[in-house]
Amino acid sequence: MAAQPPFTIEQFYKFMNEGRLMAGRCLNCGKIHLPPRPLCDRCLSKDFEWTSLPNLGKLMAYTIIHVAPVQFQASAPYLIGVVRLDNGLKIPGMIRNASSEQIKIGMSLSMILEPCSSTLRWPQWPRYYFKPHEILASSQSA
Repeated sequence: MAAQPPFTIEQFYKFMNEGRLMAGRCLNCGKIHLPPRPLCDRCLSKDFEWTSLPNLGKLMAYTIIHVAPVQFQASAPYLIGVVRLDNGLKIPGMIRNASSEQIKIGMSLSMILEPCSSTLRWPQWPRYYFKPHEILASSQSA
């Protein structure tokens, strides 16, 4: 049996750079950890497996950022939301391709992963964001 890749933040970002959102699932109690960690905070087990996470979810909460940090000032104002993925895990992220008038609690969102464009070996910081699922579906059929 092949060895599991290590449950480190570096491996998490490597998966993201490959276009896969992965988390550590505790083999003892089943809790999903994102980001992954070497010790379960529920049962203290060290036995994990990598598990793929869905890229669809529902918007639970959001806010509009008007005063942004330096690296995001060109994007302000922008939306940040908390999305409950289809497996129940909650994750925060930027919401793109939607105005504040279009955004609604409970709407379906798709996660988009962007590979890192850095030429450095490590650290590489791929990014993700959410966009309304309806906009994603209609833009792909056009």
